[in-house]
Amino acid sequence: MSKTTKKKSAKISKKLPPVDPSSPHEVAIAVKQILDNVRPTPMIHNGLSNEEKIEKITEKFVDIMETLGLDLSDDSLRETPRRVAKMYVNEVFSGLDPKKFPKMTVIENKMNYDQMIVVQNISCLSFCEHHFLPIDGFATVAYIPNKKVIGLSKINRIVQYFGRRPQVQERLTKQITDCLQYILGTEHVAVHINAKHYCVVMRGIEDTGSATATADLRGHFKTRMETREEFLQHCRTK
Repeated sequence: MSKTTKKKSAKISKKLPPVDPSSPHEVAIAVKQILDNVRPTPMIHNGLSNEEKIEKITEKFVDIMETLGLDLSDDSLRETPRRVAKMYVNEVFSGLDPKKFPKMTVIENKMNYDQMIVVQNISCLSFCEHHFLPIDGFATVAYIPNKKVIGLSKINRIVQYFGRRPQVQERLTKQITDCLQYILGTEHVAVHINAKHYCVVMRGIEDTGSATATADLRGHFKTRMETREEFLQHCRTK
């Protein structure tokens, strides 16, 4: 196993090169370049295939359920360890797999559009990395284009991809901003997330009413008061 990936801040560096979507090799290189410009989730690269991960998690989850005193011979529980393993690898933690990074579509800003573009109320589902319980909320994402604009659904997919990891909300917010800033080649990006944490709802304080808000404002969204206020107004509107 390699050492845990060192933390680094994203920055607008080399431009994202043109990619032939029919070439898996070119796509893989482009995805690596994007993710290299996003602050990392703490990970080690263990070399396991997805199927190997499923088998190992299945075995471990059998141990957990038996330790809890559950009867795995019961027909309702028998397949639970493998169901959980497949869910972890293929679904709720699929954002750990670079191969699952969404296909990106950007186009030249021929319109010379220089105003704010905002996508509101994006479903934002993740898992708290401290207790492996859900984080459930909504994201508002905005940017001011430079030379490129992005297909609107791709913003939703970026939020979903980074949400599909064990997370803390602060890192998730910044990963989304890092990614869009690099792909679009603009410093003017803003992300706001408002979410309920089930590690607060279901355990500890057991507070069902509270929510957590985080924001990452860059470029004009941070330095120009009128741009900041316009974006935050979108965050308050549902």
